[in-house]
Amino acid sequence: MPVELYRIDDRLIHGQVVVGWGQPLDIGFIVLVDDEVAASDWEQELYRMGVPPGMDVYFSTVEAAARDHGRYAADPRAGILLTGDIATMARLAERVPGIRAVNVGGIHHRPGRTQRLRFVFLTADEERALRALAGRGVVVTAQDVPAARPLSLEDTLDGKAGS
Repeated sequence: MPVELYRIDDRLIHGQVVVGWGQPLDIGFIVLVDDEVAASDWEQELYRMGVPPGMDVYFSTVEAAARDHGRYAADPRAGILLTGDIATMARLAERVPGIRAVNVGGIHHRPGRTQRLRFVFLTADEERALRALAGRGVVVTAQDVPAARPLSLEDTLDGKAGS
Protein backbone atom coordinates (compact mmCIF):
# COMPACT_ATOMS: atom_id res chain seq x y z
CA MET A 1 0.00 0.00 0.00
CA PRO A 2 1.42 3.41 -0.83
CA VAL A 3 2.13 6.10 1.69
CA GLU A 4 -1.35 7.64 1.92
CA LEU A 5 -0.34 11.15 2.95
CA TYR A 6 2.76 13.30 2.59
CA ARG A 7 2.19 16.10 5.08
CA ILE A 8 4.02 19.24 6.18
CA ASP A 9 3.08 20.16 9.74
CA ASP A 10 5.41 22.12 11.99
CA ARG A 11 3.92 20.45 15.09
CA LEU A 12 5.01 17.05 13.71
CA ILE A 13 3.25 14.25 15.60
CA HIS A 14 0.21 15.51 17.52
CA GLY A 15 -3.47 14.64 17.90
CA GLN A 16 -4.62 16.10 14.60
CA VAL A 17 -2.14 13.91 12.72
CA VAL A 18 -2.61 10.75 14.79
CA VAL A 19 -6.36 10.90 15.35
CA GLY A 20 -7.63 13.38 12.74
CA TRP A 21 -5.77 11.83 9.81
CA GLY A 22 -4.63 8.50 11.22
CA GLN A 23 -8.03 7.08 12.06
CA PRO A 24 -9.88 7.90 8.80
CA LEU A 25 -6.93 6.69 6.72
CA ASP A 26 -6.46 3.62 8.95
CA ILE A 27 -2.78 4.46 9.39
CA GLY A 28 -0.43 1.74 10.60
CA PHE A 29 2.74 3.83 10.65
CA ILE A 30 4.15 7.34 10.54
CA VAL A 31 7.53 8.24 9.07
CA LEU A 32 8.78 11.44 10.70
CA VAL A 33 11.48 12.90 8.46
CA ASP A 34 13.63 15.41 10.32
CA ASP A 35 17.41 15.31 10.44
CA GLU A 36 17.58 16.75 13.97
CA VAL A 37 14.86 14.54 15.47
CA ALA A 38 16.44 11.49 13.82
CA ALA A 39 19.61 12.25 15.79
CA SER A 40 17.90 12.87 19.15
CA ASP A 41 16.79 9.92 21.27
CA TRP A 42 14.94 12.12 23.78
CA GLU A 43 12.95 13.94 21.07
CA GLN A 44 12.05 10.61 19.50
CA GLU A 45 10.79 9.38 22.86
CA LEU A 46 8.61 12.48 23.23
CA TYR A 47 7.03 11.92 19.82
CA ARG A 48 6.55 8.20 20.48
CA MET A 49 4.35 9.12 23.45
CA GLY A 50 1.86 10.71 21.03
CA VAL A 51 1.46 7.55 18.96
CA PRO A 52 -1.11 4.95 20.03
CA PRO A 53 -0.23 1.28 20.52
CA GLY A 54 -0.38 -0.58 17.24
CA MET A 55 0.85 2.39 15.20
CA ASP A 56 4.57 2.39 14.43
CA VAL A 57 6.65 5.52 14.14
CA TYR A 58 9.94 5.66 12.26
CA PHE A 59 12.39 8.54 12.62
CA SER A 60 14.47 9.27 9.58
CA THR A 61 16.82 11.75 7.98
CA VAL A 62 16.01 12.98 4.49
CA GLU A 63 18.71 10.75 3.00
CA ALA A 64 17.54 7.65 4.87
CA ALA A 65 13.87 8.33 4.05
CA ALA A 66 14.73 8.62 0.36
CA ARG A 67 16.71 5.39 0.52
CA ASP A 68 13.97 3.55 2.47
CA HIS A 69 10.97 5.00 0.63
CA GLY A 70 10.42 1.80 -1.34
CA ARG A 71 10.14 -0.15 1.93
CA TYR A 72 7.54 2.29 3.28
CA ALA A 73 5.59 2.17 0.02
CA ALA A 74 5.64 -1.64 0.06
CA ASP A 75 4.36 -1.89 3.66
CA PRO A 76 0.91 -3.52 3.58
CA ARG A 77 -0.34 -0.91 6.07
CA ALA A 78 -1.24 2.65 5.13
CA GLY A 79 1.26 5.28 6.24
CA ILE A 80 1.85 8.99 6.66
CA LEU A 81 5.16 10.62 5.84
CA LEU A 82 5.54 13.80 7.85
CA THR A 83 7.98 16.71 7.75
CA GLY A 84 8.01 19.78 9.95
CA ASP A 85 8.90 22.24 7.22
CA ILE A 86 8.69 22.88 3.51
CA ALA A 87 12.44 22.72 2.91
CA THR A 88 12.64 19.17 4.27
CA MET A 89 9.72 17.99 2.12
CA ALA A 90 11.26 19.68 -0.93
CA ARG A 91 14.61 17.95 -0.32
CA LEU A 92 12.84 14.62 0.00
CA ALA A 93 10.71 15.17 -3.11
CA GLU A 94 13.88 15.88 -5.11
CA ARG A 95 15.16 12.42 -4.15
CA VAL A 96 11.87 10.49 -4.35
CA PRO A 97 10.14 10.95 -7.71
CA GLY A 98 7.14 8.96 -6.45
CA ILE A 99 5.90 11.85 -4.31
CA ARG A 100 3.01 13.15 -6.37
CA ALA A 101 0.99 15.12 -3.77
CA VAL A 102 1.87 17.07 -0.62
CA ASN A 103 -0.54 18.29 2.03
CA VAL A 104 0.30 21.53 3.82
CA GLY A 105 -1.31 20.93 7.17
CA GLY A 106 0.10 23.49 9.52
CA ILE A 107 2.79 26.11 9.18
CA HIS A 108 2.20 28.48 12.02
CA HIS A 109 3.04 32.09 12.76
CA ARG A 110 6.55 33.26 13.48
CA PRO A 111 8.37 36.50 12.64
CA GLY A 112 8.79 37.03 8.91
CA ARG A 113 5.80 34.93 7.91
CA THR A 114 2.60 36.26 6.34
CA GLN A 115 -0.76 34.64 7.03
CA ARG A 116 -2.28 32.87 4.01
CA LEU A 117 -4.87 30.72 5.80
CA ARG A 118 -5.70 30.42 9.48
CA PHE A 119 -3.22 27.52 9.67
CA VAL A 120 -0.68 28.55 7.02
CA PHE A 121 1.85 31.37 7.43
CA LEU A 122 4.69 31.61 4.91
CA THR A 123 7.87 33.51 4.21
CA ALA A 124 8.67 34.50 0.63
CA ASP A 125 11.27 31.68 0.50
CA GLU A 126 8.70 29.13 1.69
CA GLU A 127 6.26 30.32 -0.98
CA ARG A 128 8.96 29.93 -3.63
CA ALA A 129 9.73 26.41 -2.36
CA LEU A 130 6.06 25.40 -2.61
CA ARG A 131 5.85 26.83 -6.12
CA ALA A 132 9.01 24.93 -7.06
CA LEU A 133 7.48 21.69 -5.75
CA ALA A 134 4.38 22.33 -7.85
CA GLY A 135 6.58 23.19 -10.83
CA ARG A 136 8.06 19.68 -10.64
CA GLY A 137 4.59 18.17 -10.94
CA VAL A 138 3.79 17.70 -7.24
CA VAL A 139 0.19 18.60 -6.41
CA VAL A 140 0.37 20.89 -3.39
CA THR A 141 -2.80 21.46 -1.37
CA ALA A 142 -3.57 22.90 2.06
CA GLN A 143 -5.93 21.03 4.34
CA ASP A 144 -5.83 21.02 8.11
CA VAL A 145 -8.28 18.16 8.76
CA PRO A 146 -9.68 15.42 6.51
CA ALA A 147 -13.22 16.84 6.60
CA ALA A 148 -12.03 20.20 5.23
CA ARG A 149 -11.94 20.89 1.50
CA PRO A 150 -8.38 20.74 0.14
CA LEU A 151 -7.30 24.12 -1.18
CA SER A 152 -5.13 24.46 -4.26
CA LEU A 153 -1.70 26.03 -3.93
CA GLU A 154 -2.91 29.15 -5.74
CA ASP A 155 -5.95 29.53 -3.48
CA THR A 156 -3.69 29.03 -0.47
CA LEU A 157 -1.14 31.61 -1.58
CA ASP A 158 -3.85 34.08 -2.53
CA GLY A 159 -5.63 33.50 0.80
CA LYS A 160 -8.87 33.05 -1.16
CA ALA A 161 -10.27 30.72 1.44
CA GLY A 162 -10.03 33.46 4.03
CA SER A 163 -8.22 33.25 7.29
